[in-house]
Amino acid sequence: MAAPNIVNVTAIYGNTYGAALTSVDSFFVNNIQSSGKVYKINSLYISNIHGTASADVNVTLNTAYITASANTRIASTISVPADSTLVLITKDTSFYIKEEGRLNITTNLNSHLEAVISWDEIN
Repeated sequence: MAAPNIVNVTAIYGNTYGAALTSVDSFFVNNIQSSGKVYKINSLYISNIHGTASADVNVTLNTAYITASANTRIASTISVPADSTLVLITKDTSFYIKEEGRLNITTNLNSHLEAVISWDEIN
């Protein structure tokens, strides 16, 4: 595991990804082992597209590089009201994901929530 020195980087690539959330625990951002990169998470928006029902969101940072199953909750069962957007991460609250780390996002109700995440890939 060799994260780059972020003072002397060779490249920074901006990324944005959006998808519908499900109750299945799946990763949105995954920094694989031996990538030689560090990811800076800049923003995360959760939108409830359902017209009448609220839904809960869970966001977990998995830091497998520390222990085999190190999951830390960034957001735990936060209710997102119908037809609204929750801003969970901004540039003011950004953080880094080293190699073997990933960000998982789930919901309690399928077809209710969508997520948009933005991050910098630094190498």
